[in-house]
Amino acid sequence: MSKRSMNENDPIQLVKDEVIVLEEDVGIETETQHHRFMRAALELAEEAHSVNEVPVGCVFIYNPTGKIIGKGRNRTNESLNGTRHAEFEAIDMILAQDGYKALAQDPSKNFWRDVTLYVTIEPCVMCASALRQLGIGQVYFGAGNDRFGGNGSVFQIHQDSNLPHSNYPSEGGYLRAPAILILRRFYVGENMHAPDPKKKKHRIVKKDL
Repeated sequence: MSKRSMNENDPIQLVKDEVIVLEEDVGIETETQHHRFMRAALELAEEAHSVNEVPVGCVFIYNPTGKIIGKGRNRTNESLNGTRHAEFEAIDMILAQDGYKALAQDPSKNFWRDVTLYVTIEPCVMCASALRQLGIGQVYFGAGNDRFGGNGSVFQIHQDSNLPHSNYPSEGGYLRAPAILILRRFYVGENMHAPDPKKKKHRIVKKDL
């Protein structure tokens, strides 16, 4: 039995296992940076799952320092507000900090161009549009969003030159497996906020990707 199959129900262990695999394909420095931040986003997704929120998490990195300046997870059920996606939660956290708020409000600083987003699932159309309006520097995500994706899976919000504001680069596939498995655990389990016909009490989590 492989290491991965032994740990299929542990998303954080899956992240560690996937890092070992990916080190064969990318430089250690690059791998460490991307996967360290994506692990932080996955931990937030797991936190969301634990309180019955759609398990998506994200962190924003300020490139000049390499530090996390904002983090968020879905709070749509908790807040009774469908716009409270992980990205918006993290953006609000950044703007609540006086130093970063001042930088963000000064057009000459071009603050958001120095910021990178790591998010477990491809930003939806709403979030992709918000990131474009902010002028985000770079987006990395885990799994694609085949229903509402705004960064390539459904719409190309990040690189549609017909839209106002600047395009931004976006890459997916970073720790995709654990991001998908957390989502599967949520949707296969009983979602207490779903109508009765949508509850899935007797389904099992598919672990093949």
